Amino acid sequence: MTDAPLKLFNSLTRSIEVFEPVHPGEARVYSCGPTVYNYQHIGNMRAYVFADTLGRTLQWKGYKLTHVVNITDVGHLTSDADEGEDKMERMAQREGKSAWDIAKFYQADFEQDLARLNVQPKQHPRATEYVEAMIDWGKSIADKHCYELESGLYFDVSTVADYGRLARAVTEDGEGRIESVEGKRNAADFAIWRKTPAGETRQMEWDSPWGRGAPGWHLECSVMGEALLGFPFDIHTGGIDHREIHHPNEIAQNQAFCCNAKEDGGLDDPRNSGAKIWMHNNFLVERSGKMSKSSGEFLRLQLLVDKGYHPLAYRLMCLQAHYRSELEFSWEGLGAALTRLKRMVMGFAKWHDQLRQPPREVPGDSWEYERVTRDLVARFDAAIAQDLNTAEALTVLEEMLALKKVAPECIVTAAVKMDSVLGLGLGKLQRADLRIRPISATINETEIDTALASRKEARAAKDFAASDAIRDELGAAGVEVMDGDPLGWEWKLA
Repeated sequence: MTDAPLKLFNSLTRSIEVFEPVHPGEARVYSCGPTVYNYQHIGNMRAYVFADTLGRTLQWKGYKLTHVVNITDVGHLTSDADEGEDKMERMAQREGKSAWDIAKFYQADFEQDLARLNVQPKQHPRATEYVEAMIDWGKSIADKHCYELESGLYFDVSTVADYGRLARAVTEDGEGRIESVEGKRNAADFAIWRKTPAGETRQMEWDSPWGRGAPGWHLECSVMGEALLGFPFDIHTGGIDHREIHHPNEIAQNQAFCCNAKEDGGLDDPRNSGAKIWMHNNFLVERSGKMSKSSGEFLRLQLLVDKGYHPLAYRLMCLQAHYRSELEFSWEGLGAALTRLKRMVMGFAKWHDQLRQPPREVPGDSWEYERVTRDLVARFDAAIAQDLNTAEALTVLEEMLALKKVAPECIVTAAVKMDSVLGLGLGKLQRADLRIRPISATINETEIDTALASRKEARAAKDFAASDAIRDELGAAGVEVMDGDPLGWEWKLA
């Protein structure tokens, strides 16, 4: 049933393209990962929900997936330019810990967030594991494409064809967001290796032909992408902010590595960029300004949980918008997503409870459904194959869960398959799992159950005044009593 051709938007060509793998039957994907110097805000996490949905879609289409998400534990400065402090070093100084301990702690937190969002496990190579390979890479391109300054080794962007095509931002003055470094030939030139300034010592530094120091931020993705996936691989993903500087610089490095002559390395052949398709998710927008880590307390997944929202409500919120569209975050919108998720969980449970036995695992090309279910599966496939139209795919899933007089085996098997793309955990979630206690709640579940037992006794004794008083007290404590509902009660989220 999965026979709609998969079409994806390629940021490099600015067009929708049919996915044709480099290696038949395989899909190799690289996603730019986090710099692990701090917690990740929910805007960061949108990129990994998107990349995970892409990977799941490729698997839905029958491809064997290899997916790499790097961990930047060295080299990223406080801006995308070639100036500022190393983020790892700065946080280590602030917290009085080693940079290595900082990286270990925040990588573990990032991976916990991925698991909470039901992101499938990926390869997570760390930049520090590939420093020697980065030095070798620098050596291989230095003669033709680089020059040395007192501050390090720099890449000359004029030595490759079509620099900046991905960003569409090149002017006569170069890329405007990159600040000037004394001695650079072109404004857009960037560091391959950053020498430790005289008289200073970094926690993370290595010997190289260009002096003791650390690799430039852009280099790690080129090196790890080639080492783990081979050039060219199929798809490279990242946030839309990477489209302006990081990815153009990565592409330039890849061209220098892959192509012998400038005239042979143009981006009319997108394989020269290292990846056939470049994909970018748009920003998550939050109007109060609490998305930036520089604001101190910022929006992270744990804050959502602390307020009583299940992490998968945020995943659903992301899926409700197309990945290339801006998504505005609001607590009202998150609450609506949680309500929608509850309804889907309840809808799936209704059908699952009718099963006489668990659904069979059936290959995607031999499903035996009733016609209406088969048609909905085809519509779901068409939606997801059209550049990951998850908003439409969700609507199709809900339409199917609302059907009547259909064999439950058909519904459950199809829903589990659809959810293998959406990643909402419908086959595992219970509605009670979505009832998360807000950190601000002044009452615990044992106290709630005791109060509800007293209320039940009052109702049985026809003492409705006492019953109503208990209900009002629970309401004041943030608990919504649901008479006649098997779940009994829910947290009321402000």
